[in-house]
Amino acid sequence: MRIYEELFIVRPDTTEEEVDALIEAASLTVTNGGGTVDKVEKWGVRKLAYPVQKREEGYYVLLQFTSDPVPVKEVERRFRVTDSVIKSITVRIDEKLKKLEKRRKEREKRAKRKPQPVAGPARPAVGVPAAPGAPVAPGAPVAPGAPVEPATPEVATPAAEPLEGKE
Repeated sequence: MRIYEELFIVRPDTTEEEVDALIEAASLTVTNGGGTVDKVEKWGVRKLAYPVQKREEGYYVLLQFTSDPVPVKEVERRFRVTDSVIKSITVRIDEKLKKLEKRRKEREKRAKRKPQPVAGPARPAVGVPAAPGAPVAPGAPVAPGAPVEPATPEVATPAAEPLEGKE
């Protein structure tokens, strides 16, 4: 048994009863083939990415089911010969779910190996001198009201002279 997703797009002028009949027919085909329908989502009328059969919109329906490959071929065949279905795609998602589960387990295993942070002695805040008059690291933020030492002047490098080009 494998897990599949069937996304099909129906003409936007199709009535709700006709869409329900299509879903019921696909579900019946899957269950007669020994599978189970896990999820049905009606997304409603949405704009298509590009015109399909001179239509700009379509009624989207997602059907997720667990089945053998034989009923999947029958569902695809029925959608191809049904005039109200303008586009459909079937995707096997169990392989992807296995990969995601494996990646999640590896992530958890790495997290367990990683040492937990140990609480050490309290350190003073960054940029605040430990004692009055103690030097502060250059570029470190200084506490408000603390004396600021003047910065050392940077040595300017002379700009490179333009080369005289040959014409």
